[in-house]
Amino acid sequence: MLSADIRKKFLNYFKSHNHSIIESSSLIPTEDPTLLFTNAGMVQFKDIFLGEETRDYSTACSCQKSLRAGGKHNDLENVGQTRRHHTFFEMLGNFSFGDYFKEDAIQFAWEFLTIELKLNKEKLFVTVFNEDDEAERIWTKYIDKERIFRLGEEDNFWSMGDTGPCGPCSEIIYDMGDEPEKNIDITDGERYLEIWNLVFMQFNRDEKGKMTPLPKPSIDTGMGLERLASILQGVSSNYDTDLFKYLIEYSASKKGVPYNTDSAVDISYRVLADHTRAATFLISDGVMPSSEGRGYVLRRILRRAIRHCRLLGIDEPFIFELSNQVIDFMKPFYVELEKNKENIMSIIKNEEEKFLQTIDRGLDQLNSSLELSKATKVLSGKDIFKLYDTFGFPVDLIEDILKSTDYTMDIQGYEEEMLEQKKSSKVASKFKAIISDSLNLNDIGKKITDGFVGYNENATDSLIVGIVKDNELVTQVKEGDKVSFIFDKTPFYAESGGQISDKGIGKKESGIIEIFNVQKTKDNFYLHQSIVKKGIFKLGDKLVLEINTDYRFSISSHHSATHIIHYALRNILGTHVRQAGSLVEDSRLRFDFSHFNNIDDITIKSIERLCNEKIIENSKVTINENVEYKKAIKEGANAFFEEKYGDLVRVVKIGDYSMELCGGTHVKSSGDLGSITISSENSISSGIRRIEAYTSIPSYNFLLNLRDKLNVSSRLLSASLEKVPDEIERLKKENIELKHKIIEFEKSMSKGLASQLKEDAVIIEGVKVISFLTNDMTANELKSLWDELKEGEAKAIGLLGSNNQSNSILICASTNEVDNFDCKEVMSLISKSYGGKGGGKKNLAQAGFNNISSIDEGLEIIKTQL
Repeated sequence: MLSADIRKKFLNYFKSHNHSIIESSSLIPTEDPTLLFTNAGMVQFKDIFLGEETRDYSTACSCQKSLRAGGKHNDLENVGQTRRHHTFFEMLGNFSFGDYFKEDAIQFAWEFLTIELKLNKEKLFVTVFNEDDEAERIWTKYIDKERIFRLGEEDNFWSMGDTGPCGPCSEIIYDMGDEPEKNIDITDGERYLEIWNLVFMQFNRDEKGKMTPLPKPSIDTGMGLERLASILQGVSSNYDTDLFKYLIEYSASKKGVPYNTDSAVDISYRVLADHTRAATFLISDGVMPSSEGRGYVLRRILRRAIRHCRLLGIDEPFIFELSNQVIDFMKPFYVELEKNKENIMSIIKNEEEKFLQTIDRGLDQLNSSLELSKATKVLSGKDIFKLYDTFGFPVDLIEDILKSTDYTMDIQGYEEEMLEQKKSSKVASKFKAIISDSLNLNDIGKKITDGFVGYNENATDSLIVGIVKDNELVTQVKEGDKVSFIFDKTPFYAESGGQISDKGIGKKESGIIEIFNVQKTKDNFYLHQSIVKKGIFKLGDKLVLEINTDYRFSISSHHSATHIIHYALRNILGTHVRQAGSLVEDSRLRFDFSHFNNIDDITIKSIERLCNEKIIENSKVTINENVEYKKAIKEGANAFFEEKYGDLVRVVKIGDYSMELCGGTHVKSSGDLGSITISSENSISSGIRRIEAYTSIPSYNFLLNLRDKLNVSSRLLSASLEKVPDEIERLKKENIELKHKIIEFEKSMSKGLASQLKEDAVIIEGVKVISFLTNDMTANELKSLWDELKEGEAKAIGLLGSNNQSNSILICASTNEVDNFDCKEVMSLISKSYGGKGGGKKNLAQAGFNNISSIDEGLEIIKTQL
């Protein structure tokens, strides 16, 4: 039975038993920040099991995309070595949320395996928790008691965490042997293969370990599709199933060595098959290769696969071809793969090309390091760090390479090197220039009442609760002082999230301060960097704080524009686009985003046009405070999954097309922006691109400036505005033609000069020595002159120089036929004589000097050498 039929049969069986078929959730567990990847079918139902969410169904089934690579669940290093270890896999599961329990769960499982799939009952065994008499009793309705094994808590008891829902589980085992055994070791995972785990969630465990029965016991089951397919397709390895076979055959055709003929080659085939599936699905779900988090796991997977390509003798990008095979095979069930196909393949190919540029040098470096470590047989932390930092070798890749050797790795030393790098690369945050870490602000914190109120208020009556001058707390300041004020409440937005701070004033009857910057400390104190313009200010003074509302509006316009641009990029380029950074100022914005391909001018126009269409719609900007993070994500809010969010978040929604978690300030409706003008788009690093743009009045000013420059160009070129590009193109072409004519003219002049110099040459020991000193010739021009001079000469030496405005140049050159003469050595002697520096090769050397009045000394040195 093919894997696609197994999926379909499983889901249809449970649908016929009143289960809702639920689509697989993403490999990025957006609703559970404690997990790196979705690693089981129950992850998307976790909140239902915890009683924190209800849905319109109480039973469900799914085929869940899952990944175990990195973190607690990490099968990466075993992939390829065994028959069944994988990074990416599919988990079939049925779930009951307080509906049915053990009786039905066991019946469903038995019926599906023995009636629907027609598995041989004599091949099936069962394990139960050693204290679960109820489960054993139910199982005896379907299977002989001697085929039921009781195991301890380590094998047959499941818990969600140290506290919370938990319960016994029961595993269904399939005997992979040919003949029955008398002395059965049910824990022998190779022969007795676990295919289905039924978890009976019936207790709640408290902090003291006490377990109390749940009011609504639930069911969570999981069955690996790959294992089930191996049984139904009569093969001993998951890699022999249709889920992997087509990929292994594709690699084998590339290598030219059939599968199952060379064990080392077979490992590489399996690694490529597994890792390509993982990379394809990760990228489809929005993960991009990077140096941290999920992106780093993806990079490790790809680079491990690239190394196995090299072991197979494949020296060019190949994994992206395998990914195309994965997409074609899996897209009938996972339709998102086809939609993301172009992006998936280009990202993989880009990552391959990048690592292929350094892998050989990295392997050479590793071999050199191993050679130097022969005595200790320990690869030092410093060497590991260099391989990681300079050549992009993940630590587990190095570990993988060393498996076939007797070397060990100094992981502690590597971690110390990493820590040292992090310390040295830390850039002091801006508030440290304002305030010292040693300054104790705890007492001031007690006096802050409302904190930031600027989302709703542009002006407030506030009290001074702290004054910092020269990194010290003071009680009063006077006119002309530059200080930082802390207030009990403030309408001033502090710089954060890429958005610059507000500006404004603080005033009282006898004084005024100008607030030009606001920074947040790590303890969330708002430091208002200010200049005292008039009067004396003391602790406890009451001020009216007013932000510059025009300045705030312009900043807010540019911030709202980033959300619209983000929407347009995802709409036109694809949902793989993720914000990678931003800068929001009053006069411009900068938006960094993930995308691997160049973006042509037509696409940029489409993005800009869509942005402006959304502005014309004049959609309302809705902001909701204190929304539960999980609720916001479920409703479709964009979050940056490497960011840390609290339980409550602020959601900014524009119309029905943009919803993001955001703490910045915004306009009231999209029409307030007026327009968005993209001024530039370019790549800033691998996989990251940058858009710079303007909105509102700065957008108009940018276009006005362009129009002014175009008008000036039109006048200078004596061409209409429409004809300016054509006229520039004509001038460029004309300029190229003139350059060619100049070069030809210079060549003819050079030939004439060369002819004259040859006539003036002296003969020394049968060698024609030609000398020349002039002004304002470059080194290249002197070399071109030498090319003319040596034409038709068997034995010739040239000493050519030029005095230019800033320095002098001298070249010494010889034809190949001049024996026992080294221009480099001669130029070294000349340099010492004239006080210059230079170098070169045997037949051509060059040096620079402050000034040369004569080359006679140089000629004497040449004569001496000859």
